[in-house]
Amino acid sequence: MKRLFLLIFISFTGLAFTNEAKAQILSTKLKITVVDELGNLVKDAKVTLYATEADYIKEKNPVQPYKLTDSKGRVTFKKLAPKSYYVIIRKGDKSNSGGGEVINDLVKGKVNKANVVISNGV
Repeated sequence: MKRLFLLIFISFTGLAFTNEAKAQILSTKLKITVVDELGNLVKDAKVTLYATEADYIKEKNPVQPYKLTDSKGRVTFKKLAPKSYYVIIRKGDKSNSGGGEVINDLVKGKVNKANVVISNGV
């Protein structure tokens, strides 16, 4: 009886870990690379995602807390819904205002990628 219980416990535990691993592997992600107008990677740019245009305009209710780009100008948002997002990126006097504000429909279960250019808005 103990062996049967142990076998059932191991089976259920294995299934739980397998489902958790699948959820992590298949989560919808968005990897954004930020470059300046010259094509240089931008480190420490503040990237914020919004689910609706209204939230984007008011800069309220971000999907997740903002993230800063790494030394390669990249930031990744995880566990997103497969939909469009509005993005604001700022560093000092540079931003993405005037272009690249919408990242169109993400593909479910994939690492979606986008490059966004920030400039002085000249």
